[in-house]
Order: sequence, then C-alpha cells, then structure tokens
Amino acid sequence: MPAEARVMFEPWRERDASLLAQVVPLLESGHFETLADLLQNQHETDIAILLESLPTHQRQQVWDLVPSEQQGNVLLNLHDEVRNSLIAQMPNQELADAVEHLDADDIAFVLEDVPEAKSDAVLEQLDHETRADVEASLSYPEGTAGRLMRYDVIEVRADIDIYTVLRYLRRHKVLPDLTDGLMVVDEAGYYLGKLPLSTLVTLPGSARVESVMDASEKAISAYMEEDEVAHLFDRRDLVSVAVVDATGKLIGRITVDDVLDVIRAQSERTLMGMAGLDEEADIFAPVLISAKRRALWLGLNLCTASLVAWVIGQFSGSISQLVSLAILMPIVASMGGVTGNQTLTLTIRGLALGQVSLSNVRWLLRREFAVGLLNGLLWASVMGVAAWLVFEPGVGLVIAAALTINMTLAVSAGVFIPILLDRLGIDPALSASMVLTTITDVMGFVTFLGLATIFLL
Repeated sequence: MPAEARVMFEPWRERDASLLAQVVPLLESGHFETLADLLQNQHETDIAILLESLPTHQRQQVWDLVPSEQQGNVLLNLHDEVRNSLIAQMPNQELADAVEHLDADDIAFVLEDVPEAKSDAVLEQLDHETRADVEASLSYPEGTAGRLMRYDVIEVRADIDIYTVLRYLRRHKVLPDLTDGLMVVDEAGYYLGKLPLSTLVTLPGSARVESVMDASEKAISAYMEEDEVAHLFDRRDLVSVAVVDATGKLIGRITVDDVLDVIRAQSERTLMGMAGLDEEADIFAPVLISAKRRALWLGLNLCTASLVAWVIGQFSGSISQLVSLAILMPIVASMGGVTGNQTLTLTIRGLALGQVSLSNVRWLLRREFAVGLLNGLLWASVMGVAAWLVFEPGVGLVIAAALTINMTLAVSAGVFIPILLDRLGIDPALSASMVLTTITDVMGFVTFLGLATIFLL
C-alpha cells in the first residue's frame, strides 16, 4: 500500500466502519491498490452486499479487484440479476476457476441462468465427478429439493456395529458442514433412517446401527417444492434431512443454511411483490430497464384508478349539491382499505405457512367478518357523531352506515381474494393488494354516495 494512501485511508477508516463508505472514496480517488487490500480482508457476503450497493460502472471496477478464490462464494450471495450481469463479462475460464471449489449444488445454482454455451464451457473445465453432480442437480426442476440438495452426505450400512462406524469416520479428515447425523441405508442404498452424532458417541461399540438409528427421521423426495422443504425445517427444527429419488434411494441431503436462503427469497418476493417489483431487481439497474419493469404495474394501477374515478363520476351531481360528501369520501375508502389489508396480510401469511386452506376458510371468514363488523360499528359510531356535529345528522348516519358496510365487506374480500388467486396459480403477494384496494374503493364510494343520494338529496 502506498504510504500516502495509507495516511489518507487509516484515519478515515476509524471514523466510519461501513464498507461502502470506505470503498466509494477509494474508487473516486483511484486508489485501487488500497481497495484491493481492503477487499482481501472482507467476508464474501459483505462483498456481495457492497457490489449490489454500487452503480454498474463502479461495480465492475470492484469485481475486478475481488480475489479469485473468493469470487465463487461472492457470486452465490448475489441476487440473480447482479450475478448474471457480472458473469456475462467473465471469460469462461475465469468463471470456471471461480466456481471449481464450490459444492456441486452451489455450482448448479450459479450456472442455472447462464447461457447454455457458456455453462457447457464451464462444466468442461470441472473434474468428472463434480461435473456429474452438477448436471444431476440441474436435471431437477428449479424450485425443488433436488436443486437445493448437496451430495456430501455420509451414509452407513444398517447391518454394521458402532465400532465400525467410528473407524469409518476417522478416515475422514473433516466432516461435511452441518453434519448432525449419518444417513443409514441398506445394501442396495435405500434410505432407512438417521443415526444422530449425539447418539453415536454415547453408545457401546458392539451396538448395531439398525437397532439404534432413528427410523422416524423420514427422507424427502427430490421433487418436493422448496417452499414445502422450508416449512418442514421450520416445523421440525431440522439441521439436515435426507433426500431420496423416486425409488427411495439416498441421493443427497439438504441443510438448514440452504433453507435459510429459501426463506430469505420468500420474504423478498413477498415484500417486492406487494409493489409489483421483481424480488431480484437490481436497485442500480439502468433507467430504461427499471422504467420498463414498473410500467406494467403502473398501467394496471391506472386502469383500476380510472374505474374508481368512473364510479365517483356517476355521483357528480350528488357531490356538487352536498360538498360534505367530497370531504368525507376519502375516509370511507381509507378505512375500508386499511381494514381489508389487515385481513389480507393475515390470509397471505396463513397460505404461505399452510395454515389456511379450503377446509378451514369458512371458519376464518366468519371470524374476520365478526372482527370487521365490530370495528366497523365502533369507528362508524365515532365518525357518525363527528359528521353529525360538523355537518348535519343525515350525513352522520350515512357515513356511519357506509363505514360499517365497507369495513365488513373489506374483511371478506381480504379472505377471498388471496385464496382465489392462490387457486388460480397467481402469487397473492403480487397482485392481491391492488385488487383489494380497487374493491374497497369502489364499494366504499358506491355505498357512501349511493346512500347519500337516496336519503339526503
């Protein structure tokens, strides 16, 4: 590191420990050697966050300085769009060098969206065993256990004793990460159960594996959806689980760290989907690309807003005759929207966790209807009295009735909409909120303005 750079860098580093805050001045001042030294001491996940936090031109500059032995793990921790943009600029040999030390499932994850020609060129650089495992992983549909599983499973036969198992384990220099037990198989490789390490170290050497293994530790199919895998780990507090093929033969295992990635992706998908955005969207993607992505959602929103505006227009005469209606309309729509979104959020969460299905939706609907009715009566009374005092008694009665009706209908819509979308194969988190808002606005305005037109004019 140049002396002048060290003098400038060290005091500033003491003032701000944020990696991004350290990197940006170094990039702008052109101190790339200092930056390279800084990156060598960073964890791969921190480098990944840094890359996602930089504009595209600075991102490439930093990526070129990331040590080659770290690039593979950095790619694993990047969102798809950022990862693919970096891979597109990497020569085939450079990409092969970056991923060669990764596990087969991780290599498959990195290569799953890479163009076939580039992917094949990288696979040719791998050793035969690793390449076979990667190709096997890629053969499973995306979003299934087969894509998540790793192949570093330690299996033992059921017909041997504990002493033999311990001798076998001593032949391994290290055990694979997150090995909480050994997978027990028969002579043909069919999965039978699991031998926890905590059990293994406390048993006499003469005990046979088949008599002490945990047969209740069931395996999962390689074709199980990754969402179901995540729920299974959550319910049973698992560290690892065996994966079998269609015949029941052991082919790999899934560990909790892989499941945490699935859960994180689910959370991001739900959060971004509520705004109509891709959960993998690059925050620093080019302007035209970002504008194109958002245009469709905004267009749909314009259509729904136009529908609401049309409904209001049907009562323009009533509004012009009674100004208080224009003042109070937003309250009816807002209360209905908030009420519906509360129920919507609970229902979407219940669907994601497997707590809501057609078998119990009737009970859920009755419960939410009662909650909506009680809250509707409470706040309708408050708002009715306020409107009575500020405007006139008739306006108070009308807004009280409209609030009660709209809030009750809103909770019903909050239950039905996500369930209907889920049955149609549409992610409720992506579009349910927009549909609900349209329904509550339309029903709120129709109810409030309609009642006012009938009883006040």
